[in-house]
Amino acid sequence: MTAASSPAVPVPSVPPALEVTDLHVRFAYPRPAVSGISLRVDRGEIVALVGESGSGKTMTARAAIGLLPDGATATGSVRVDGREILGLPEKDLARLRGDRVAMVFQEPQTALNPVQTIGWQLRQALTRHSGLSRAAVRARAVELLRLVDLPEPEVRVGYYPHQLSGGQKQRVVIALALAGDPALLLADEPTTALDVSVQREILELLVRLRERTGAGILLITHNLGVVAEIADRVVVVQLGETVETGDVGRIFAEPSAPYTRQLLAAVPRLDTASRDSRRHAAHGPTPVVVVDGVTVEHPGSFGSNPHVALSDVSLVVESGEVVGVVGESGSGKTTLGRAIGGLLPLAGGRILLDGDDLAELSGKDLRAARRRIAFVPQDPTASLDPRFTVAESIREPLEIQRIGDRRSRAARVAELLSAVQLPTSFASRLPHELSGGQRQRVALARALSTDPKLLIADEPTSALDVSVQARVLELFAQLQADIGFAALFISHDLAVVRQVSDRVTVLKSGRVVESGSATRIFVQPATDYTRTLVHAVPAPDPERDRLGRELLPATS
Repeated sequence: MTAASSPAVPVPSVPPALEVTDLHVRFAYPRPAVSGISLRVDRGEIVALVGESGSGKTMTARAAIGLLPDGATATGSVRVDGREILGLPEKDLARLRGDRVAMVFQEPQTALNPVQTIGWQLRQALTRHSGLSRAAVRARAVELLRLVDLPEPEVRVGYYPHQLSGGQKQRVVIALALAGDPALLLADEPTTALDVSVQREILELLVRLRERTGAGILLITHNLGVVAEIADRVVVVQLGETVETGDVGRIFAEPSAPYTRQLLAAVPRLDTASRDSRRHAAHGPTPVVVVDGVTVEHPGSFGSNPHVALSDVSLVVESGEVVGVVGESGSGKTTLGRAIGGLLPLAGGRILLDGDDLAELSGKDLRAARRRIAFVPQDPTASLDPRFTVAESIREPLEIQRIGDRRSRAARVAELLSAVQLPTSFASRLPHELSGGQRQRVALARALSTDPKLLIADEPTSALDVSVQARVLELFAQLQADIGFAALFISHDLAVVRQVSDRVTVLKSGRVVESGSATRIFVQPATDYTRTLVHAVPAPDPERDRLGRELLPATS
């Protein structure tokens, strides 16, 4: 028999990094957490799992790493690198974690041990998953940090987490996940807590790692712009069931399911009209807030020089308008909001509220001034007392400010619940009985209880799903138009800021880079820094803005 006629030697096929078939996860609740989800992630592929909170995304990922909560029962099949996960003994699952499957968490600060160096934490992971010597382990730790593009890895391997920025900490978390050379990476909202430019760096890193390591990546996210930029395929889930699945281009161009169309329609976009082009605020004769050359310093530690958080910052918020504040982490956005709210001392400059200098007020006058300012926090779960009912949370500012009597306060609670579109029956509920969007509505009602002239909203929607975010932003705009309060809207999500703001101030390293109308800032940014921020925003359009393709030219 000639060589040409010899039978071909069969080539063993590589199993998928993850194959989930008809997965059901049940608790002691009427509705299953997961009800028949199926998906596949091949080696070297990024598959996005999208859907609202409660859709089964995280439970599917936890099933893939063998970390389902106590009391959960799972049926179906979950195979990682060809091995069945469901039913494996814990000792086998422990060996599998890190070696074949690893997880990248949403919040790197809580994923890292604050009292141990980065090198120590990497050594623990490497020692567990390899038989390398101590010297080889350190060399591999440095190699992993270099793989995730951490600057000066030989030096930073000896750093503690608090010495790194948010983006650098996330790179360390990814390096830890890669320590065992896994076939599958589970990335659970890996960029939600990051500002737009750092988010882009992490997305670029994930794409490079997919190419360098050949690992499959299951990306769990509610940011459809992120999905459009890096995913190969998309799986859309709702209430524990698969709604549709397909190539990323097809899903975004021709979604077949009404739910998918609903999610896409809710995404804020930079190419939509800004508030300033749709309406004109009815400005009063006196601005609500004037920030005039404000400098804020934080004390240095162990005798070091003070850290200048804000330097000669000026802006004006007029009656009936929303001023957006954007910039990277550490730019001074939150510090500015806290300073305007009278929560930080000033090292220079002044802040006028309705013409009154806050630094010169005391006693009753200061109490009356603070009544005119309210905050909407980023995380309503942390801001609402878990022991207080909804009514008690909304009523508390009225009691602190000694506004009204018991009957008028009860009427005010009912009025505010109606204003934020919650049933009056919610008054007796506790925070844990509400969804994230409902809790944020309660936080809005609480902030509005004293009828403030200025609302300071610090990242009020960053923790919400895209559709819930859309409803909260719509409610915010409606309340602002109806009541007429002025607002300072702080966010790292530039598309959200464009949607809600009349004017925008851009901060960098505690200084104002530029200010102007929302349309001008986002369509014709005047500085390279602002252009960098605008072009880093993920767009929900795989054909227009895909990592690895040339981006649209900057508008000069």
